Amino acid sequence: MATKGSPDFVVVTGLSGSGKSQAVKVFEDLDYYTLDNLPPALMKTTLDVCRRGGHPRVAFVIDARSGALFAEASAALDALAADGDRPHILFFDASDDVLLQRYSETRHRHPLESAGGVQPSIDEERRVLVALRARADKVIDTTHLTVKDLRDTLHSLYGGSVTGMLVHVTSFGYKYGVPPAADLVFDVRFMENPFYIPALRPKTGRDAEVIDFVLGHPATAEFLTYLMPFLRFALPRYEDEKKARLGMAFGCTGGRHRSVVIANEVAKRLKDFWPGEITVEHRDVERPEVTT
Repeated sequence: MATKGSPDFVVVTGLSGSGKSQAVKVFEDLDYYTLDNLPPALMKTTLDVCRRGGHPRVAFVIDARSGALFAEASAALDALAADGDRPHILFFDASDDVLLQRYSETRHRHPLESAGGVQPSIDEERRVLVALRARADKVIDTTHLTVKDLRDTLHSLYGGSVTGMLVHVTSFGYKYGVPPAADLVFDVRFMENPFYIPALRPKTGRDAEVIDFVLGHPATAEFLTYLMPFLRFALPRYEDEKKARLGMAFGCTGGRHRSVVIANEVAKRLKDFWPGEITVEHRDVERPEVTT
């Protein structure tokens, strides 16, 4: 997990409907010269032209839309690497259910669509992309990502001087459902609830009195002594599996007290050892008080 500058040459690929078009817009915002649906065999020539034209940062999208030309992708990537221009390969994926839903909403035809419909086309595209996915430097699964989540992830990976997996920490209330994009969910309802302390009830986990109450409880201290070593162990391994974004969620009853304190405290402690970007969201803290 070395700290380094964002790559100058990115090749974006992956499943149709997985978010590549949104990614192109973000790369443009990050000052990459982008070309969408480029025939793979033209990457070397196009890269040279871009550099001569004063565009040192480029992002090419190659995928199944180029039809038979896409069969040349692996050979073209090998040729680039042999010439010293090995690209950073970013692969986009999503679950079949989500891909089917996106196609039904947009009514676009799948580039490999056959008489069998969209699902067989997705299956065939997955088969075609096996080799590219295996050689990817980063894989982003957009199944549960909003457009904002995707933008934040790409900015974290390619917009700054530090690369690394984005860790997004969320507090939430179980009464309102578990955040769908959370990879790790921790239930902190075992901690003593400030809601039942009259002086603390109207406050939130952002207030000093609530913070002191929650962090001062022995159960909280013991929980953190178990959790932080686990995260120190687990986060690098998630990144080794090419995850670009890890969602971590802490839930209490209403999402106003305990979960807010713990989310902030964990995010603060993560900074001691995690070099990537860490973001915090308190999803339910502004909701009305839970009265049951």
